[in-house]
Amino acid sequence: MSSLKQVQTPALLLDRACLEANAARMRQRAEQLGVKLRPHMKTAKCDEIARVAHGGVQGPITVATINEAEFFFAQGYQDMLYAVCVVPQKLDRIAAITTQGGRLSVIVDSITAARAVAAHQGPHTVLIEIDCGENRTGIRPDDPALLDIAKALTASPSCTLLGVLTHGGHSYSAQDIPGIVQVAEAERMAAVQAAQILREAELSCEVVSVGSTPTAMHAAHLEGVTEMRPGVYLLGDLFQAGVKSCGSDQIAATVLASVISHRRDSNRLVVDAGGLALSKDRSTAGRPFDSGYGWVLDAKTGLRIGDLQVRSVHQEHGEVTSERPLPWDRLPIGALVRIQPNHICMTAAMYDRYHVIGSDGQVEATWPRTNGW
Repeated sequence: MSSLKQVQTPALLLDRACLEANAARMRQRAEQLGVKLRPHMKTAKCDEIARVAHGGVQGPITVATINEAEFFFAQGYQDMLYAVCVVPQKLDRIAAITTQGGRLSVIVDSITAARAVAAHQGPHTVLIEIDCGENRTGIRPDDPALLDIAKALTASPSCTLLGVLTHGGHSYSAQDIPGIVQVAEAERMAAVQAAQILREAELSCEVVSVGSTPTAMHAAHLEGVTEMRPGVYLLGDLFQAGVKSCGSDQIAATVLASVISHRRDSNRLVVDAGGLALSKDRSTAGRPFDSGYGWVLDAKTGLRIGDLQVRSVHQEHGEVTSERPLPWDRLPIGALVRIQPNHICMTAAMYDRYHVIGSDGQVEATWPRTNGW
């Protein structure tokens, strides 16, 4: 147990009670929707958080890098999904996990990738990625290549075709909750349609996987879907609060920073959390809930200090200002503040650990994160 004053800034803080409540809410949501929860660990990248996501046990997870898969496998996780289109040069690392008894499923969206996986010694379990409107990766469910890919995979003795996967990432561009609901339905329909095409061709489709935090929270239903893969819900951020996927009081991860300079002539103060500590991702820009580079909170209470906001960043400097005169006496040089992040996925990427905060506001543990590819 230690005080925040003993933590070197900038640092990544994690409110344990808030994290646990976020995890419980999504488990309840998955049960309500009748699907398995396979939380995405691309943001959290932490064994302890993955356990909290499943109520204290190791459960199925999604990863975004092979490094994450290797990290979690070393901790004992046996059922993982690598949710980025696989390329041949990564298959040896993936097989190193599967040949040791773990399952690291991969995804493909082309006949070229499917043939590469099929030709590899494996073993490999594979899903076909479907484009539900995000226009990033994946194929449309009515694309004839869907059956060609499926047949190439099933023809290989080293491959098992699990099913289909899609991601409604364009839910982040929706302007309101009805818009997110519409994307969630498009996400569901694309996956279910592709699954139906495979089954009508007498091809295996055990898994129908969808996922994003906004669509998981706002989907009307998930009929025909078997699992969902939200991830950022565990930590939360100001964008998610803006689209009503969480409340601003449900953001579990914040950045601890120190006040390093006063600029009274321009009503600014400077903290030691800049573009690296907070990221330069401005996902709330142009929204009614534009939060700059983050809201400024009291370090002890976790409550917002007026309308203070990090308005601009340099590499190691964050400039804080307000529409009203800043509370200089409350925030002297050396004072600690917490900053709620604009986009936690990018913010967290710079850190190698979480400083876990208990109900008394003290640091009760440090939890390591993995980074890299």
